[in-house]
Amino acid sequence: MSKKSQNIILKAEQLSIGYKTKKAETVVASNINFELQQGQLIGLVGANGIGKSTLLRTLIKVQPALSGTILLDDKDLKSTSTTDLAKQLSIVLTEQLTSKNLSVYELVALGRHPYTNWIGNLTDKDISIINSSLKQVNIFDLKDKRCYELSDGQLQKVMIARALAQDTDVIVLDEPTTHLDMYHKAYILKLLQKLTKETGKTILFSSHEIDLAIQLCDTMIVMRKDDVVCGQPCQLISKGVFESLFPEDLILFDDKSGSFRIKK
Repeated sequence: MSKKSQNIILKAEQLSIGYKTKKAETVVASNINFELQQGQLIGLVGANGIGKSTLLRTLIKVQPALSGTILLDDKDLKSTSTTDLAKQLSIVLTEQLTSKNLSVYELVALGRHPYTNWIGNLTDKDISIINSSLKQVNIFDLKDKRCYELSDGQLQKVMIARALAQDTDVIVLDEPTTHLDMYHKAYILKLLQKLTKETGKTILFSSHEIDLAIQLCDTMIVMRKDDVVCGQPCQLISKGVFESLFPEDLILFDDKSGSFRIKK
């Protein structure tokens, strides 16, 4: 096996995603092919309703693929058990917490569930990993607070800490900057960039913050109406990929600044 293939942590081959009922099959996107490298920050972007969440749900095995193959650490996702998957891939979703009465420490500790016994007893190793995760996202001083006392930005950091405590090679986040102001959007994405460098984990997130993703990501997956493109931001800019994301009557992409602007 080549060094290049050894560094590939998540791979999609001829993937088709969508919904299947007894009567019909609805294809959201097809012919999806990409290779994601270990230790990178990867942004999944595209227009509203293009299928970003559907792709993420398929990659984390919440939703079955219509066809094609997903390989996680060179193993077919279809043959990976739920227990094994929880030790390889952690998830941060946008759904509201139903357990906001938990303390920050208790919520982050839930990340250790795949490794604890059925009673959920924490070992010294578990406690060390939990404390380390709290410190990595700068919320150790909040560990005794109840989650309902936190701001949206603080709560998002708690959810990231829980994913870190799960100690997986891959972390997947669905719209981690939703409900946050511009400062906290940039803060969270900058934090994710820092964590990839410090931990060597692969972090994949979906976002509407395309400008920020272009500045911070190592790799981007861009979903367009007719295809899905993957590459380094600079490569995608040079190929004109971002220019085709939105109708040109209102929004233009400036390839020199790497940002969108409203057409005057």
